[in-house]
Amino acid sequence: MKTRISTNAVAANDRSRHWHETIARAYFPLDLAFREPDRFSGEITDWHLGGVSLSRLTSEALRYRRLPHHFRQERDEHFLVTVPARTEIFFSQCGKDVHCAPGSFILERSHEPYEFSHDEAADLWVMKVEAKALSGRIRGPDRFCSLQFDAANGAGGFFADMLHLIPDRFEEMNSEMRQMVGQQLIDLLVLALKADERTLTSGSSTMRAAHLTRIEAFVRNNLRNPALDPDLIARNCGISIRYLHELFRDTNQTLGAWIRDQRLDACRAALGDRSITRSVGEIAYHWGFGDQAQFSRAFKARYGMSPKEFRDEARRTTRLDA
Repeated sequence: MKTRISTNAVAANDRSRHWHETIARAYFPLDLAFREPDRFSGEITDWHLGGVSLSRLTSEALRYRRLPHHFRQERDEHFLVTVPARTEIFFSQCGKDVHCAPGSFILERSHEPYEFSHDEAADLWVMKVEAKALSGRIRGPDRFCSLQFDAANGAGGFFADMLHLIPDRFEEMNSEMRQMVGQQLIDLLVLALKADERTLTSGSSTMRAAHLTRIEAFVRNNLRNPALDPDLIARNCGISIRYLHELFRDTNQTLGAWIRDQRLDACRAALGDRSITRSVGEIAYHWGFGDQAQFSRAFKARYGMSPKEFRDEARRTTRLDA
C-alpha cells in the first residue's frame, strides 16, 4: 500500500494539528514545535513493505520530541532509521547528541525519550521497523542510537541506494515481493550496523563485546546443528563454558533461550515463505529442533498461534493482497 499526505490543501491555522496527526499515523505520537506554524508545509509519502514501512518526508524547519507519556502504554517497540537527503539533522537520545549530515543515517528508539530537529527545510528517508525484527539479528540494537552510520559506502551505501529504487518499482511488486524487499532492507541495515567497528565497543568493554559478537556469529551459522550446545560453542570460540554463560548474563537472556529464539525466528520466516514447501515438521528439524511437539509449543508461546495456523494465515493474507 502507498499513501501520500500533504499540508497543501489544509487551512493555515489547521496545519499544526494536521501535521501532528500525520506524524502519529506514519510513525508514532510526538510533540512538534514549528518555527512558523501558519506558514508550515510538509508532505509524506509512505510505502508499506510487509513488516517494514518506508517514507519520504519533506518539510519546513521543525523540532520533534518523543516524551515518556507517548510510549508508556505502548506495547510494541520500534526503531526509525532516518537518512537525510538534504540538510543536517540533530538527534539526542539517552544523553548523547548526534549531528547527522546527508551521506549518513541514524537510529531512533521509540521507547526512550528523544529530540529530533532540523533548522532548515529537510528531505528525509525514514524506515520504520519493529524492534524485535532487529533484536533477533543483532544484539542490543538500542545501543546504536548514539551513533551515525555511513550511508554512502559499503552495506550502508547499498541500503541507502535501495531506498531510492523502491518508489519507482513499488507498483510492479505483488504482496510477496514487497515483503521480501522489506526483509532485504532489514538485512542490509543489519549488515551496515555489524560492519561498523564501533558496534564491538558500544555498550560494553571491547573484549567482552568482541567475544559476544563471535559467539553470535557462530550460533547463527550453526543453528541447523541439533548438537549445538554450550560446549560446542565455547570450544569453537576459544573460551570456557563458565565465561560463555557469564557473558550472556549481561544480556538479560540465557544462552539457551537466545538460541531457541533464533531458531523460532528462522522457522517463522520459512513458514511465511510460499516458495518453501517443506512440512512444518521438516522445517522444525531443518532449524535444529529435535521434537516437533516441543517446537509447536514454543512457537505458539512466542507468536500466539501454532506453526500451521501461522502458515495458513500468511498464505491467506498473501492471496488477498496479491
